[in-house]
Amino acid sequence: MRLVGKLLLGLIVLLLIAGFGAYTWFWWKPVGVNNAINKATIELGMDSPELLTQLGMIDNTPLDFHSGKLGDYTKAQDEKTRAKLKKALAMLDRYGPEGLEGQELLSWEIARWFFANLLRQAEFDYGGYRVTQISGPTVNLPQFLTDVHVIKDERSVKRYISRLNEFGRVLRETRDRLEDDRMHGVTPPDFIIEKSLAVMRAFIEGGAENNPLATTLPAKLEKIDGLSEEKRAAYIAAAKEAVEKEVIPGYEAIIALFEDMAKTATHDAGIWRIPNGQEIYAAALRSNTTTDLSADEIHEIGLSEVARIEAEMDAILVSQGLAEGSVSERVRELMSDPAHQFPNTDEGRQAMLDYLVELNEEVMARAGDFFITLPPQPLEIVRVPEYAQDSAPGGYYNPPALDGSRPGRFYINLKDTADNPRWTLPTLLYHEAAPGHHFQLSASQLIENVPLLRKLSPFSAYSEGWALYAERLAAKDMNMYADDPLGDLGRLQAEMFRAVRLVVDTGLHHKRWSREEAIDYMISKTGMTEAEVTREIERYVVWPGQATAYKTGQLAILRMRAKAEAALGDKFDLRAFHELILLDGAMPLGILEKNVDRWIEARQAA
Repeated sequence: MRLVGKLLLGLIVLLLIAGFGAYTWFWWKPVGVNNAINKATIELGMDSPELLTQLGMIDNTPLDFHSGKLGDYTKAQDEKTRAKLKKALAMLDRYGPEGLEGQELLSWEIARWFFANLLRQAEFDYGGYRVTQISGPTVNLPQFLTDVHVIKDERSVKRYISRLNEFGRVLRETRDRLEDDRMHGVTPPDFIIEKSLAVMRAFIEGGAENNPLATTLPAKLEKIDGLSEEKRAAYIAAAKEAVEKEVIPGYEAIIALFEDMAKTATHDAGIWRIPNGQEIYAAALRSNTTTDLSADEIHEIGLSEVARIEAEMDAILVSQGLAEGSVSERVRELMSDPAHQFPNTDEGRQAMLDYLVELNEEVMARAGDFFITLPPQPLEIVRVPEYAQDSAPGGYYNPPALDGSRPGRFYINLKDTADNPRWTLPTLLYHEAAPGHHFQLSASQLIENVPLLRKLSPFSAYSEGWALYAERLAAKDMNMYADDPLGDLGRLQAEMFRAVRLVVDTGLHHKRWSREEAIDYMISKTGMTEAEVTREIERYVVWPGQATAYKTGQLAILRMRAKAEAALGDKFDLRAFHELILLDGAMPLGILEKNVDRWIEARQAA
């Protein structure tokens, strides 16, 4: 027994030494730039239980300290975040760039840009609208709780109910911040207040009994083995109680505040309307495009692209016997033709989902000729939750969990099937699924021996630029529209949509266009309905600069590809080029271009 005791003591000492060594190596004084970046990323991520669950790495494991909690939405937390960002930048500057090369240098460049950009955004205490019709805790947290929080056993059920109660605290903190924003001159335009009120009222109008936070729970409890009827009923009752006592009163308080703000709200649309609006927009453009392009330059690029795309659309329409009227009028005629629409019924919605699955299978069958690495992660194609469809976009993608517990999901809005005629669906699929977001975001998770940040794709110009590039790739290289001219028209319509965004976003926030001017311009160029366009313009109003990322990124990737093709000639390999773009993960466009230049030089030398 004495010998066993000595052996145990020795083992404990070894474990303590090893633990201290690991702490020193990774946390106290990280060894290597990758560990330094990981430390800074983890320090920031630990403040967001929602982000940790979204990543799906440690939920429902012994390391799970967070999945019964929600984040801190107070001003004190913002100040804490700023301090962490400054600390992260100072630490990174001790690790590079001198002495770094290859992937370590690339990781340092990406992380340095990322943290500096976050700090630029965080320096604005009153930099935008905290609650809108499409964003903020009142919109984001319900879908997070119903779609992202994983319920697999009793512990995860209890944590879900804990989060429902936490939601009440978040709503109270958010209301306090909204009041503070108002005192500092930041309130949304009247039409944003109106739409936000409609979304909040709709979410709580059925009471706790009919709220999706409660109604989505029973089906999940059915999947837990061995859970008695009594416990199931108790958990459902606890969820309803949390919604009734915490969530609904929190919404009611914010609704009351918005109703009061509506009495004095103005109709001006651009972010210039709030204090420091011009500086906020300049920072938003830099953040979203990851370039130094000015608002005027982006506006002119948009006008040029609109003219080019309009000419290409006209040629297809004429070839199809549609020659009378403006391009947008002829597109609108096609959009409203019942022959191209799925029935707006449950059967029609399922038929649309089945068609999208079929399209994905077709493009995947050709993908191996254009990509070296294909995503091993599965893809699901599902409808946008009905409670969110009024304010949700036509389609969007959520990436797989890093641990494989959740597949990639392409969500399509099925509120009205007429919004997506059959000939528009291929391009939407190629953008959101294969070879668009699903390829890019899945590939980023496969990168080995790099910091976690490199797997998360936090750069819109790169990720949205790739998805828009993927639309063109499907058409021009993969030949997916060989016998489908209307499908190619759908691609051009989608590209026109992104080009118009450059014009209207800078028009609203830099040139001081009204909401109505922006709506009129977008309708005149896209052929979209007034209702669709209104939703889009109101999205750009509350997310300044975000809509400029798509076309800026696509044009940059196309420019880099053209440069590589010209420099390499017969040595150019499209599959290898795509591997380079995807398998190094997301990054700012300037860093991506330097990376492509290094690749070209290496190929030339070889």
